[in-house]
Amino acid sequence: MAERETLTATFKEGLEDIVAATSSICFIDGVQGRLIYRGYDIRDLARYSTFEETVYLLWNGVLPTRSQLDEISSQLIENRAIPDSLYAILRSAPKSAHPMSILRSGVSQLALTDPDAEDSSFEANKRKSLRLVAKIPTIIAAFHRYRKGLTPVAPSASLRHAGNFLYMLSGSRPEKRDERIFDVCLILHADHEFNASTFAARVTAATLSDMYSAVTSAIGALKGPLHGGANEQVMKMLLAIGEPSRAESHVRAELSAKRKIPGFGHRVYKTEDPRATILREIAHELGQRGGDSRWFDISKRIERIMKEEKQLYPNVDFYSASVYYQLGIPIDLFTPIFALSRISGWTAHILEQYAHNRLIRPLSEYTGPLDLEYAPVEKRM
Repeated sequence: MAERETLTATFKEGLEDIVAATSSICFIDGVQGRLIYRGYDIRDLARYSTFEETVYLLWNGVLPTRSQLDEISSQLIENRAIPDSLYAILRSAPKSAHPMSILRSGVSQLALTDPDAEDSSFEANKRKSLRLVAKIPTIIAAFHRYRKGLTPVAPSASLRHAGNFLYMLSGSRPEKRDERIFDVCLILHADHEFNASTFAARVTAATLSDMYSAVTSAIGALKGPLHGGANEQVMKMLLAIGEPSRAESHVRAELSAKRKIPGFGHRVYKTEDPRATILREIAHELGQRGGDSRWFDISKRIERIMKEEKQLYPNVDFYSASVYYQLGIPIDLFTPIFALSRISGWTAHILEQYAHNRLIRPLSEYTGPLDLEYAPVEKRM
């Protein structure tokens, strides 16, 4: 009987605490509750930066000068339009289709019309990155308009990235404060180290497949409810509760039934997610400004109970749910909006993977049998 080889590698379920690669893009301090993009604290970026500036930072490792910021902003505006062939696909797609499935298919379609699609040079990959960041909002907004029986709104040449998406979605120019709030949301979601979708993108890129394939892999991973869909579930929970007075009984009933409360806990953070801190303030502001603080009041009561009963803190999904809802964004677009932002981080990681590539090929710990004897089918019981 052959003996099983003993692996010298350490096995961790879900690769928890396993360092898979080095990266200079993003750092999470789970103990102190810090999130760093290229050396800059997320709190400072949310306070002072813009999404366009954050994209430049993630791709280039430094903050842009005024001329560099103007250039990338102009390039994003110039590349917002999507091909007529893609509009035709979005128009003919089933109205009931999951928006993430539409986005996944839309990105694959873009690869068919991009002149740089199979060019693997650094310059071509930078151009593809810029096109993806610019066009993904247009895909999401156009499909939403089609499924509502409306004509898509052409991208604006005068609005910034965040404001342009809200405009294409609703057909009305957003209020300045709403535009800025959404801009901050995009900054907060732009990157988060080796999360599932980013790692999926890097695994695909490590095979030297093209950027569109790597991004499609990322979208597929983000579609999963354990990654990108949590804020959808949070908002559905808030709507089911309806009133602050019902929050405690609902949560305690869910906990008694051993069901998870969406929007709490995180694999990396051992304290509060710093993005949740910022989003809590925004959710409070939106509730006060709109004259309806129900969602914030319900959220605060849920947060208190979860800290008392489970010692769990809210993550980015918890307060982003009511923020998006109060901005008038449909619930099933919450995850596509995650992609609308995270495409900046995905492309940064893909570029980094290409620059220092090694095929990602981990081991597994085999738990099956050894040395079974093959029997012809006639002799099998």
